[in-house]
This record gives sequence, C-alpha cells and structure tokens, in this order.
Amino acid sequence: MKFKQFALAGLFALATLPALAADTYTIDPTHTQVEFTYSHFGFSNITGRFDKVESQFAFDAADPTRSSVTVTIPVDSISTGVEKLDGHLLSADFFDAETYPTATFTSTGVTVAGEGKLAVAGDLTIHGVTRPVVMDVTINKVGEHPMSKKPAAGFDASIDIKRSEFGVGGYAPAVSDEVRIEITVEAQKAG
Repeated sequence: MKFKQFALAGLFALATLPALAADTYTIDPTHTQVEFTYSHFGFSNITGRFDKVESQFAFDAADPTRSSVTVTIPVDSISTGVEKLDGHLLSADFFDAETYPTATFTSTGVTVAGEGKLAVAGDLTIHGVTRPVVMDVTINKVGEHPMSKKPAAGFDASIDIKRSEFGVGGYAPAVSDEVRIEITVEAQKAG
C-alpha cells in the first residue's frame, strides 16, 4: 500500500514539472503597448491604444509550449487622441464600458510557429462576448535586461478581429468591421 502511495506521489510530482519549468514574468507597463487600427470610411486608418494593461504570464524559453498568459485591459484607458471619439467608443454604441469595464485574453495553448515565432491560442473577451482566437507572436529578445540586470523577455503580438463578432460593430461597414490589434510587451522575471 505504501509503495502505491509513493508511486502516485511520484507521478503527481512528475505531472507538475512542466508547470514549474516556466518562469513567471511581470510586465513593464511603461514599455508595453496595446494598439488598434481600423479604416474610417476607407479614407484613413485610425490608430488608438489602451493605456493600461495588466498581465500575468509564465514563459519557458526552452519549451515555449509550456508558457501561458492572461491579460486584462481596463476599457476606459482607451486613447485615440480625440477626447470626443474616446467618449463615443466608451458609450453603449461600442464598448459600453460602464457595463463591460474590461477586455481579457486567457491563453489555452501555445505552439511553435517557426524560428522565434509562436501561435498563442486563447479566449478573447470583449463587451461580454468570448471567442476563441489565435495571436501571432514574435519573441523579440530573451536575456538579461541591461538596466535592472534581471532576466527579461520581449514579445510582439498581433491579431485581426471582426468587432461585430464581439458586439461592438456599430457603423460597420462604413467604419471597418476588421480591426488589427498589435501588442508589444517588455517584461522581467518576477522575484
């Protein structure tokens, strides 16, 4: 009986090893940006951003498939450079930030998509609607940060979505339904 308990404990310990192999990172909010671009009547491609990003992620440089990420963005941190437009985007016509104050992404799997490239699958929630998506990610650099001397990692990610699929499709197709989201992240190993 003791051998069986010991064997089960050993199997449990082995099963948790992949989770322990990934290092926990904390994002540097001053060097992390989330931007979006959409076409305005076909005349211009407007870019805006979200000024606040909260994230927890684990990254395993030796085996990125063991990595994971969770991102939360307070929608009211939107900034297009035009105060009136920001207010309209936060209204019930679009994000309805009072009812849906955050957008989130939670990874469900990571695959290697080439040298320094990852495909990060996950659930994206905007305006209370959750849909599966896949982000294209480039590993920019992993190494010692020159200022803090701590282990650091940097990534760029992008995804194209249709805002109507998330319930924020107002004025489409005049204002494009397609939105490109681009993210750049700099983070340091926690601890």
